[in-house]
Amino acid sequence: MQQKSFGKLPSGERLVRIEKSPNYKEGTFRNLEATPMMAEGVSYPKMLYEFFFKEVAGQVPDAALPSIQTDLKTVSSDKSLIIWFGHSSYLIKINGKNILVDPVFSERTSPVQYAGSKRFEGTGVYTIDDFPDIDVVIITHDHYDHLDYNSILQLKSKAKLFCTSLGVGSHLAYWGIDEKSIVEFDWWDTQTILPGIDLTAAPARHFSGRGFTRFKTLWSSFILKTADAKIFIGGDSGYDSTFRTIGQKFGPFDIALLECGQYDVKWPYIHMLPEQTAQAAVDLRTNVLMPVHWGKFKLANHAWRDPIERVSIRASELQLRITTPRIGETVEIGGNYPVSVWWQ
Repeated sequence: MQQKSFGKLPSGERLVRIEKSPNYKEGTFRNLEATPMMAEGVSYPKMLYEFFFKEVAGQVPDAALPSIQTDLKTVSSDKSLIIWFGHSSYLIKINGKNILVDPVFSERTSPVQYAGSKRFEGTGVYTIDDFPDIDVVIITHDHYDHLDYNSILQLKSKAKLFCTSLGVGSHLAYWGIDEKSIVEFDWWDTQTILPGIDLTAAPARHFSGRGFTRFKTLWSSFILKTADAKIFIGGDSGYDSTFRTIGQKFGPFDIALLECGQYDVKWPYIHMLPEQTAQAAVDLRTNVLMPVHWGKFKLANHAWRDPIERVSIRASELQLRITTPRIGETVEIGGNYPVSVWWQ
């Protein structure tokens, strides 16, 4: 636990602000709805045993996954672009600015790189060196598959601003990010983070923590808004009525990036099932769904293809438009939406 990658819990002025949050009660952040960590009747020891020792057919691809080699430093368009790097990491190019979401470019989602879930073959084709200067890094919450110590260290000299959920800035400051470059959001906070670009934090149904202590930092979804585009950045969340509330308050969206993988019926309240992902997109009133949080790491006991196949089927049933880019492939909002079934 002395590894610096574990981060640091909030203290001082940051903790004072946290204690004033309406979402922080009796020393912890709370979800809007009661959110058990596991389903009723599930044994925690049995769940851990199955997670680490139960083998599920097809959990890991049997060949390197395909990707597109886009030159991130030169790609440009008069449209808003999104480029996915597997799991929940993606670059948004909008209004001439570069916004990087949940950058995880280490080999493993772990506090140490000699243990933990290893990325699939073929998914490590991009590194931080491939990126142009980054105007904003958005970090939804502090779990290892969304907040990566090594990636943050590499971004210190490349990124100008870090926007994240309340309390997560404590980790960033501990790792050497200037406090003046950190902006923390409570749910429903809105700030103009760049000229013509507003960012709003919204509730998610999840949890936080990088060690044995949980719920000391906040977890969020985000709404990115310009004069020409509105993007929903989902982070991690179980399904609840909040998606409908956000859709009514901020929708319709041009595109919503929502998690569809790393689910299990044993923890149905903190991660959506793929069918719920499609319904959440409908609730948000989005024109296009882009499923993320899959295709790079084995973090749950399901076949690696299952999330995208299940969400695609349900999206079709709901007559919901979906885009399924390869790693590195360009999505152009209002233009090109890749739809190839490349995982087959």
